[in-house]
Amino acid sequence: MHKLGVAVVGVGKLGRRHAENVRRAIPNAQLIAVADADEQLASQVAAELEVEHGTVESVLGRKDVHAIVIAAPSKFHAPLTEAGAKAGKHVFCEKPLALTVEEADAALAAVSAARVQLQMGFMRRYDPAYVEARKRIEAGEIGDPVIFKSVGRDKQPPPLSFFENRVNGTLLSDAAIHDFDLVRWLMEDEVVEVQTFAGLVACPELAPANDVDVALVNLRLSRGGVGNVEAFRKANYGYDIRTEVLGTRGALQIGYLRETPLLRLSGEGISNDVVAHWLERFADAYRIELDAFARATLADRPVQPNGEDGRRSLAVAVAAERSHREARPVSIAAEMGAAASPRTR
Repeated sequence: MHKLGVAVVGVGKLGRRHAENVRRAIPNAQLIAVADADEQLASQVAAELEVEHGTVESVLGRKDVHAIVIAAPSKFHAPLTEAGAKAGKHVFCEKPLALTVEEADAALAAVSAARVQLQMGFMRRYDPAYVEARKRIEAGEIGDPVIFKSVGRDKQPPPLSFFENRVNGTLLSDAAIHDFDLVRWLMEDEVVEVQTFAGLVACPELAPANDVDVALVNLRLSRGGVGNVEAFRKANYGYDIRTEVLGTRGALQIGYLRETPLLRLSGEGISNDVVAHWLERFADAYRIELDAFARATLADRPVQPNGEDGRRSLAVAVAAERSHREARPVSIAAEMGAAASPRTR
């Protein structure tokens, strides 16, 4: 197999970008088809990318499709992962893996039984700045990591349609889950307890969705380290993603807000541009993660981050949600369950 035949399931904003990357920027992969519940959208994207489109069942039945990229709404991630695995397809799944740990376990069991690959879409692990920080931490430049801090602020919330029928995750399971993955990856440790303070302050129109628009999550790690994750739906000024890791010998700060070095000076004051959207800030990371998925799958090497990483980050998100709802600290062990989870290859 010289190229990995790929079908993208779900071609909304992110799925479309994944399809474009596979079609034009991943040398080891070939885009075979796209599928979406919105047949008109699937047809449009397929025409633009000069590939075929079909139902999930039809693309899973194709012999030239070796892997699927799942970018459908979060509610469908676990069942699509399970269906893909049972069809013998490798799976790249956007976060979160599921909306509950039990659903995640069912998907992981299917992946394990089928002996296929499952890579999670935590693209920040492939962002050059975060990759460099991880290398420096591993090299011991800042000593032993002690404190993790992360800021995740969207310029504007998703459209109200995003929240309809509860097919997508919450602020914690859909957005802050990136930070819950980062703390595990950069600190090389596991979160054991969370305490969340959250509310609906800036986006009252989200009240029917029973979600929050602002959250602070305090984290306790297994080796004594601590952390804090901030998530906000409506910063207005730009897309602001920053992370700091403080160690016993120094610190690393990752992230930027300015899109270019340009600074404008005028009678009205001094201003500069800002990053406006996540597709701009992590454009390289989205491409690199799919390239890594194709390379690893073709070479039969383990993928990273894998399904277990998806499960563990989801457990932190679920615990953080419970902490907010019940106004108390919550142990991650209670969400993970007593039984060991199925492992991916």
